[in-house]
Amino acid sequence: MLKVLIIEDHALVREGLLLAVRGLEEKAATLGAEDADAALRLLDAHDDIDLILLDLMLPGTSGMALLGVIRKRYPTIPVVILSALDDAETASRALRQGASGFVPKSSSTDVLLGALGQVLDGDVYLPPHMREAMAREGSGRNRSLADRYGLTAAQMRVLELLTQGKTNRQIAEMLGVTEGTVKIHVSAIFKALNVTNRSQALLVASRQRAKV
Repeated sequence: MLKVLIIEDHALVREGLLLAVRGLEEKAATLGAEDADAALRLLDAHDDIDLILLDLMLPGTSGMALLGVIRKRYPTIPVVILSALDDAETASRALRQGASGFVPKSSSTDVLLGALGQVLDGDVYLPPHMREAMAREGSGRNRSLADRYGLTAAQMRVLELLTQGKTNRQIAEMLGVTEGTVKIHVSAIFKALNVTNRSQALLVASRQRAKV
């Protein structure tokens, strides 16, 4: 039996998605979470989740940061991003973080179900216009923070959580690594960004993202 976790903070939207996803399979089991903490509790409690549908705009820990945590702790579960943002750079960033698909919230239910089905079959889903935009922007214009500063995927996961105000200990717990490993990543991030503290690192990150 298919089991899907939907992470969305707006109750009405979440409930609508829970109903819509059952169109994939008549007896599909669905779970809903309103934020990152609730989602991680459900993932810890259910070891048979087949698919995650994740909203980017979550309170507290952002959906993009949570995606990095999920990829680290639950690498075999495919994650499809559902977002009000409808641009190729956001989708590209999500794919680099390990998403298996990206569906704009403006999409129809049929498009959503088709995308989820495609991901469950082992493919990666992107709307056609995003694929075309990514191809046009392949020259590297508007490079991502990771590309510009040579940050690894692991370092980007740590940086995302730093921007959420998480401590080294909290980051270690969320990523399932030691606090010493987090400190190594933080030091590498500071060196790459040419800064000496968290505040400077967050300022560089925010300025770079404002350009994208």
